[in-house]
Amino acid sequence: MGGTVTAVSSNGEYSFTKPNREWIRLLTGLGVEGDVHAGVTVKHRSRIAQDPTQPNLRQVHLIHEELFAEVGAAGFDVVPGALGENVTTRGIDLLGLPAGTLLRIGTEAVVEVTGLRNPCVQIDAFRDGLLKQVVGRDDSGNVVRRAGIMSVVVEGGVVRPGDEILAELPAGPHRPLDRV
Repeated sequence: MGGTVTAVSSNGEYSFTKPNREWIRLLTGLGVEGDVHAGVTVKHRSRIAQDPTQPNLRQVHLIHEELFAEVGAAGFDVVPGALGENVTTRGIDLLGLPAGTLLRIGTEAVVEVTGLRNPCVQIDAFRDGLLKQVVGRDDSGNVVRRAGIMSVVVEGGVVRPGDEILAELPAGPHRPLDRV
């Protein structure tokens, strides 16, 4: 199972969106070099307020480019980096991966999938009504989060648009993704 990187983004300041870059460098155990969310402990403001010592399971945010077409059909113009992701992908079912999956990106970098992004109301501040497009409920009433996945860096390296992504599933039984 694999896909392709279509864009990479980072921002050294707190901002909902992240500008696209020619490349980003992933740092083992930290995240994206120079990105405001890089670090061993949590960097998201809401999580810092809860407990600043908790481990950072959200070092690298990946989102599938296919989501942009889906929300585009509902009238929302979203481009890579707009939702704050670091790596935009194509051709890999990120949301279908189990926790613990290793994603080999390019020739060097490896990230371990930790869970689903839990989108917040900032998405509606970006585009009013967009939150309902990326968080909903299935027929059984379960919450469905579609705003990408989070990961930690296992092996650092440079990541560029066009890099191949290979998924290495963990030994079973597989744990489904939950919010982190």
